[in-house]
Amino acid sequence: MKTSARNKLEGTIENVDLGAVMANIKIKVENPGLITAMITKESAEELGLTKGDKVVAIIKSTDVMVGK
Repeated sequence: MKTSARNKLEGTIENVDLGAVMANIKIKVENPGLITAMITKESAEELGLTKGDKVVAIIKSTDVMVGK
């Protein structure tokens, strides 16, 4: 898969929770360990996401926050 995004984390789906409109997707990655992605239910169904699938979390953001 080619993409212009520079922030990508490869991982494995840990859980798919389909709601009425949105889907909560838990992706296990090497570091930081777990990412939660909120995507539309339609997108989750079109991609056929299921536990154990190998996926890439692509992070697109114009803002980066730093906390201490």
